[in-house]
Amino acid sequence: MERAFEAALYADSDAALDTGASMLAADPASDAELARRGEEFVAAAWRRGWQPADVVRIVRRELDDVHVRLVSELILAEAGRNRQPGQAKGPRWAAQLAELDAEAGAGAGAQAQALAPRPDRFSHATAVLELYRLLLRLPTIEPLDAHVPHGPKGTADAPQHSRMLTRIRALLAKAEATGFPEEAEALSAKAQELMARHSIDEALLAARTHAKDAPGACRIGVDPPYETAKAVLLDAVAGANRCRAVWNEALGFSTVVGFEPDLEAVELLYTSLLVQATAAMTKAEAAQRAGGRKRTKSFRQSFLAAYAHRIGDRLADAAEGQVTATEGELLPVLAARDVAVADEMERMFPDTVTTRMRGVNDAAGWEEGAAAADRAQVRARPPLR
Repeated sequence: MERAFEAALYADSDAALDTGASMLAADPASDAELARRGEEFVAAAWRRGWQPADVVRIVRRELDDVHVRLVSELILAEAGRNRQPGQAKGPRWAAQLAELDAEAGAGAGAQAQALAPRPDRFSHATAVLELYRLLLRLPTIEPLDAHVPHGPKGTADAPQHSRMLTRIRALLAKAEATGFPEEAEALSAKAQELMARHSIDEALLAARTHAKDAPGACRIGVDPPYETAKAVLLDAVAGANRCRAVWNEALGFSTVVGFEPDLEAVELLYTSLLVQATAAMTKAEAAQRAGGRKRTKSFRQSFLAAYAHRIGDRLADAAEGQVTATEGELLPVLAARDVAVADEMERMFPDTVTTRMRGVNDAAGWEEGAAAADRAQVRARPPLR
């Protein structure tokens, strides 16, 4: 095992990988130890700040489906082996594990399924070593374990909280599915209204009960292509929902800092707007092609850049209007939360830089993207009291 790892994991060449895989393939007795080492690599990723969804995302981005299956099963095996009372890492972590379990169809036998002998032992050993090579080299990132959401919600409030999110998801799903821009706008507007009401109710409840509520953080994937435009869109959605977003281009995600109800709103709305933008872009590009104008990557890049820019302006206007219309005890509560979020982001990311969006040079793409944002954008919210 040690000779195989030394040959394959600490060198970059294919020849080194083949050497290590040959050693493991020739030794069936190594399978159990190979599985145990895999769980150790997963646990080391947690110590470096990664979470289950982060690891699966980077494996999917850098490797293939077989590696995604292997790492998913290893994560579940490690969680089952090491889960102890009092060691829960919060509902987001638990939800990520539950999603992996549902996708992989894995349970108590995850370890055996992940690394059991295959008909072609050499190919299997090669895939395992490729995965371990990636896990071994994951960098340290900002830990989120300290940001377990907590606050005023108790057991009695959980069903109401769940019903609210279910309603919001249903509205956004309808907005994504409809082919009528006006209907999508109305559905998105209602979803935004519910998000805002939910966030304000949570803020007031925390203030009135003197709950020890604090900002949390989550990571949201920003996948290729056109990552910069997507990161700008996510930043706009985060800002409108009283959160801050910091993009890690190299690792393909943004970290969003904010209070839990606002983080949920950002995840839901960003995902929905991205789906709507992609559908609108595909339709616009088809119309361009039908008109005899061949469009390329620059059209799509310009489309998404304009969409993100326009959405940002509209969301900022809506957020400003909501705060202006707010009265009473809510204003100081929201102001205090803004300060808390800014302080937490500064603590997590003391050194950030801005980036420039490139390749935005197609006028037709820009115009189509801005028009699509106008159709998808929600109207200003009425005052919520």
